[in-house]
Amino acid sequence: MYSHVFLLADSLTEALIALSIAASVLLGSPGPATLSLAAVGATAGVAKGLPYLAGILVGLACAMAGAVIGVAAIFVQWPQAKLVVQILGAIYLAYIAYRIAFAPIINADNDGESTAPGFREGVVLNILNPKLYAGFFVLFSQFLLPLPNAAAQYAATAVVMFLIGIVVDSIWLGIGSTIQALFAHPRYARSVRVLFGLSIVVATAWALLP
Repeated sequence: MYSHVFLLADSLTEALIALSIAASVLLGSPGPATLSLAAVGATAGVAKGLPYLAGILVGLACAMAGAVIGVAAIFVQWPQAKLVVQILGAIYLAYIAYRIAFAPIINADNDGESTAPGFREGVVLNILNPKLYAGFFVLFSQFLLPLPNAAAQYAATAVVMFLIGIVVDSIWLGIGSTIQALFAHPRYARSVRVLFGLSIVVATAWALLP
């Protein structure tokens, strides 16, 4: 009996490690969402970027739920629907990139708060990201934690992925805040903002590739 328990524990530990690595790569690698978080951290700081971070995480949870109920499978069945959502998402990300690139320079009269994307923008960004649904669909199908029943498996796997999402997204927001001084420098502010905006556009275009 005890050997069976230890075998289950070892299996769960191995599955947890594999899930954590896969989810960290999916959620933490440079992409439109993570780069936009870094840009918001750089333009407005961590505290004022928290609403956007919260929106990103709510959108993440929605995409996770969508993967469970089969949105990813719908995209496979009807590629046109996926294409429409991808185009809408790309347009929205271009809008966010524009706001970051051409926002007023931070100074004593403007702290960047009014121009930083907020909660709503964060939610919409991840909801309009078909590859996120597909990624979660793969994680749920390949890295489901081995627990006694299906409900526990999906719930525990989702909790682990969401916690990893909190960590990696917070890190990207913090990374951006470390270069906030550049965004207030009269000489470099505009070029750095435009560079961040262009990086988001490039990452979006890359994400649109098959």
